[in-house]
Amino acid sequence: MEKFYGAVIRFRKLLMLLFLIGAGVSAYCYRFISVNYDINSYLPKDSVSTKALDVMSEEFEGAIPNARVLIRDVTYKEALDYKEKLEAVDGVISVMWLDDVTLPDTPLELYDQDTIETYYKDDAALFTVTIDEESILSAVDTIREIIGEENAMTGAAVSTAVATESTVKEVREISVISVLFLIVVLLITTTSWAEPFVVLAGLGIAIVINAGSNLIFGEISFVTNAAGNILQLAVSLDYSVFLIHRFEEYRRELDPEEAMKKALTHSTSSISSSGLTTVIGFLALTLMRFRIGPDLGLALAKGVGISLLTVFLFMPGLILALYKWMDKTSHRSFLPTFRKLGKVTCRITVPLGIVFVLAIIPSYITSTKNSYYYGASHIFGPGTRSGDDTALIEEIFGKNDTYVLMVPTQDIQAEKELSDRLHQLEEVTSITSIPDIIGTAIPVDIIPDDLRKQLRSEHYDRMVLSVAADYEGEETEKLVETIRKIAEEYYPDEYYLAGEGISTYDLMETVTADTIKVNLLAVGAVFAVLVLTMKSLILPIILVLSIETAIWINFSVPYILGQTIFYIAYLIISSIQLGATVDYAILFTDRYKENRAHFDKKTCIVETTSNVTSSILTSGIVLTVIGFLLGVFSTHGLISQLGYMLSRGTVCSLLAVLFVLPGLLYLLDGTFIKK
Repeated sequence: MEKFYGAVIRFRKLLMLLFLIGAGVSAYCYRFISVNYDINSYLPKDSVSTKALDVMSEEFEGAIPNARVLIRDVTYKEALDYKEKLEAVDGVISVMWLDDVTLPDTPLELYDQDTIETYYKDDAALFTVTIDEESILSAVDTIREIIGEENAMTGAAVSTAVATESTVKEVREISVISVLFLIVVLLITTTSWAEPFVVLAGLGIAIVINAGSNLIFGEISFVTNAAGNILQLAVSLDYSVFLIHRFEEYRRELDPEEAMKKALTHSTSSISSSGLTTVIGFLALTLMRFRIGPDLGLALAKGVGISLLTVFLFMPGLILALYKWMDKTSHRSFLPTFRKLGKVTCRITVPLGIVFVLAIIPSYITSTKNSYYYGASHIFGPGTRSGDDTALIEEIFGKNDTYVLMVPTQDIQAEKELSDRLHQLEEVTSITSIPDIIGTAIPVDIIPDDLRKQLRSEHYDRMVLSVAADYEGEETEKLVETIRKIAEEYYPDEYYLAGEGISTYDLMETVTADTIKVNLLAVGAVFAVLVLTMKSLILPIILVLSIETAIWINFSVPYILGQTIFYIAYLIISSIQLGATVDYAILFTDRYKENRAHFDKKTCIVETTSNVTSSILTSGIVLTVIGFLLGVFSTHGLISQLGYMLSRGTVCSLLAVLFVLPGLLYLLDGTFIKK
């Protein structure tokens, strides 16, 4: 390794130039990366609802309605005028209202009251709107201008538009505050006024290269866009800090270039193993069939890999170019030695270790009892414009979703019988279909052309069901299963069912199936790396169990507080918390083993705590605060929850490493320390 790093130091100017060019190219490429805010689009291609959507796009011009628009205090005629305005909006494919489910010149009194009140109730009109995916932003803005602030709109298209506009702004705010906070933390935890800016320069290069290189994916998810760069900043911070500190240690005895060579050689193993466990935690997400997992996992794993390359190839040149500036701006340490903390830890470490072991099983059981959201329906809660609009619409018209059932055109009588069966379901408020509009005896040609094209294609008839159901939940799950069972009776393996509630149902089945394999791979792979690097079986068990228990405690909190969490957040944080914070346990254990050669067990705990607490707290506090900022500033429910859970999880891991791990090492010292 010394020969390799000798070459790195000799060609450091060339390497720095290459990295700077790479950052410039990446910054340019970043503008061409598109961001996808639609959760359901990340369902596996072979899921039932995805296949249904594919068939519908081939057979019919109109997609599934993805917005509901409420206009209050309007007459029937005024509602029709609003409908024309909505239909004229660029990007609006179709607008369905009461006049579409009734025949011209037929008195409304002849129709079922439930059907009428699905669209018009208490002088309020509710339009079901289908917006083209490519025009969501402009169409939603235009619709808002038409209906005014006193009226409301909701649905997947509205959520996507709001998320797109708000997340971009929020990510900028969070990034600025995170960088400012990081500078403050580094100024306190380092001994040079210049060192924080040197560290940030290296991190900035790595983050820009990673962000721009996401162009290879063509498109990234809103989760990756919102959290990817910030998470890379937080988890990669300690690599550069550790290298600088090693360099300063060796420079007391050697010239700068030789000191850098020694620092690189002796820090490669610990930095690489730390980075590798983090990468593995992120790569575990690629096993998810729900494709947001692979999207985020690959981007973050690539980011950590780029950060490692930046530390080993770019930072040596940067540090050697600026070390004199760091020397001139040096100051005394603002942190204590943490020796007193080590003594306190030493006194309570054994009791805490025992309590911790006793808490393992209860925390695991509690963490599995949470209630979950699987889809996007609860992303914007009360207090947000989207959340308040949804509440207003549901207050007047109740919960509502639109399902589309496609059946072969061959048997209109079977279709009528199917419709009658579906009408018997309590949740089905209305059905728009050929037999519901004209029965089975009247020719289809009597239906206006625009409506007929929405209901019949070359191969399929389409039935549009309005259902009084939420987008997800136990009642919705039962409803979806019932509709599928009824449709199967009339059209075995020949029907297709689609809708937001259907996609959410499939999403639930997909992400829950991902749980075991993602968690097992993450834990198993990290464990294997630790076995190979530590050449011990007991130590990896101690380390992984410490962090896993911290993860279980993290997920026990929502259950205890009665909170519902996004299942996607649960899966992502499970991998991220393991990959990002197991580094702290590795650092503590490695230094404990090193110190154990010179001290007895109790003194070793004091010395190790004193040695590593500053480094662990620097990274841990940054990760905690960045997670907290995501939680506070993001109005996107999933991103916000990811932030809060990351923040709380990091605190749990820090407490486990600083107060519990020492006790476990003390109690099991004889199993891995050879006399």
